[in-house]
This record gives sequence, C-alpha cells and structure tokens, in this order.
Amino acid sequence: MSNFKITIIQFTISTFLFVFLSSCNGQIKSDNSNNKVERHSATTQTSQQINQYNSTTLKTIDKNIRSIFQDKNGNYWIGTNGAGVYRYDTKTLTQFTVKDGLADNQVINIQEDDLGNIWLGAGTFDISKFDGKKIIPLTNKVKITNGTETDWKSKKNDLWFFAGGGVFRHRNLSLDYLPFDPSSSNAQMNTPFSLSRYGVYCILKDKKGNIWFGTQAEGVCRYDGNKLTWFKEKGLSGPAVLSLFEDSKGKIWFGNNGAGLFQYDGKTLTNFTEEKGLNNADFRASGKIGLGTLARIYSINEDNNGNIWVGTVDAGVWKYDGNNLTNYTTKDGLTSNAINTIFKDKNGELWFGTDGNGICKFNGTTFAEFIIE
Repeated sequence: MSNFKITIIQFTISTFLFVFLSSCNGQIKSDNSNNKVERHSATTQTSQQINQYNSTTLKTIDKNIRSIFQDKNGNYWIGTNGAGVYRYDTKTLTQFTVKDGLADNQVINIQEDDLGNIWLGAGTFDISKFDGKKIIPLTNKVKITNGTETDWKSKKNDLWFFAGGGVFRHRNLSLDYLPFDPSSSNAQMNTPFSLSRYGVYCILKDKKGNIWFGTQAEGVCRYDGNKLTWFKEKGLSGPAVLSLFEDSKGKIWFGNNGAGLFQYDGKTLTNFTEEKGLNNADFRASGKIGLGTLARIYSINEDNNGNIWVGTVDAGVWKYDGNNLTNYTTKDGLTSNAINTIFKDKNGELWFGTDGNGICKFNGTTFAEFIIE
C-alpha cells in the first residue's frame, strides 16, 4: 500500500466550536440544535451475529439498509448499517463483512471506478475496495503528509469520499485528504477520521463538473475547480445535510435533517419545505418525529417521468411532480416510514432502503417489499 498517500490541503475557513452527539442504532439522528453535531456510528455485531451471514447461498438481507448501487455488470450492491455489504447478481446473494477484509460493517456509500473496482465507504470514514476477487481496506494503511491548497483540483475520473473534516479524493493510486479548515487549532478538524462541523455526509458531481459537499453543520460547499463557495442561508447550516441530487433540469436539491428540502436553480436558493409549509418545528425543539412533514430528509432521487422523490426518516417518502406533492407512508405499502436511501436502477425502478424494514421497490404503480426468491 505504499503507493497510497493522504495529503493535507491548506485552505483557511473560520473555525467553530462543536459538540458531538451520539446517534441511535447507527443512524444519523439528533435533535439538531445549531450547536450540536451528528455523527455516523457503526453498529457493533457479535461474532455469532456476523457468522450467520457468511454464506454465498443467502436468501435474506439485513433489514437496516444504508446504500444501494448497481454496477456496470448489473450486479446490485446493498450496504447495511452493521452487517457489511451484499452483492446480488439476480441469482446469488453474497455477503462481505470485516471477516472478508471490509474496513467496517457499516457501508453508507458505494461507487464504481472506470476499471470496475467497487469502492465502499463507511460511517467511520474508512474506505474499502473490491477488485473483483478480494476486499482491501485502504484508509488504515495510508500515510499522512503535508500539501498545499493547489492540490484542490478535480478531474473527471476522480472518486470522492466522506471524511471527518472534509473529503478524500482518489486519483492515480493516491488518496488525498482535503480538509475545509486545516488551519484550525482544533485537532479534530485536521484529521479525516474525527468528525467536526465540516464533516462530509454526501457528495454530488453535477453535469458541469462542479463537486458539491453536504456537511455536518456548515451547510453545503461547492467546488468549481477554482474556489469553494458555501451555501448556509435559509436554515441550511446547523442541522446536517444528508443528501444532494441534481435533477434532469439541472436543479440541485439539498436534503437537510431538520430544516427540510432545499432547491438551487443556479441563482436562487429556496427552502422548499418552508415554502410549502411542511416544517417540523417540534423536531428542532425537542426531537419529536413529524408524520406529514418534510423536515428530515435523508435521500432524494428522480424517476423516469421527472418526478422528484424525497425520502424522510420519519414521514415516509414524498413525490413532487413539479406542481403537487404526494406523501406515501406505510399505509400506502411502504415497509417503513424511515427511508435511508433511494436508488434508481437501470430499468428505471426505484429502490427504497429503510431503517430496519429492508428494501421496498416501486414499479411505477405500487410499492412492494423486495424479497429474494
């Protein structure tokens, strides 16, 4: 692993004090008051719990789903909160855990590079790579060195990963750490594995090549290849930004865990939730869940008809057709009102990964639990 390195990039932004907040059952949940920090927390399983999954003839998937991805060969990859990751080729279900080389049993982000390697990101900010034969944990074997702000560059084939005070960028066998505020005297802001207010939870590369980062408590940052631009107004900063999405019209959507859904059209930032009167003030004040609200956003996607789908962690999923909003819950066939991730596969079907109730699919008409026959 000597070819890998982490470079600390110098980029100065004002510092802030922060307070860590433990999550519940590995989820990104908190009361989201402006001075509190959410953190990923991997669920620890006993050896007995893990052993029950180590088989290539599995028929069931762990119920707590954090990520879903389909690779170029059509295989589905399903990341869980504490049971590792599954690969499903529509015939065989295979599970990979720390016993197979995975850095952590929580997998919240899945990507594929140009060579077909599958990259798996954990809530602990660890990264693993599957090369088709084996899983290799990376971040615990790299060397940290000093760099300059000129290293803030972006190329088409770069891979980006979450980190505690910024992001990792993978390029040409190099894994670089780019913190947003490396000048801070707070040590937690200068290490990729310790969460700060600048910790990154979601990343989007838009059609123009801009890279967008959703942070723990500092709103959203856009890197255009030359400079960093921050979006913090209208309640976007404070609670964590957990999802970013670009729709077919080029609009960027931000999902905030507390302040709701935001839309950026290239000029104006709109608090969509506030505009539609779907806030949940009780959550910001006391942590109370809010059925019928659009305040705690975990995932965003778009179907083939141009409808925007928004997954919440306490109020099911919402569909926006450009004019009307429709709310779907367990009463409409969803297996859970807590939607951690929404994925659209190559057939245009939507997959909804839930917090504790498996996967639910939508075929354009109805919801149905995903079950392997």
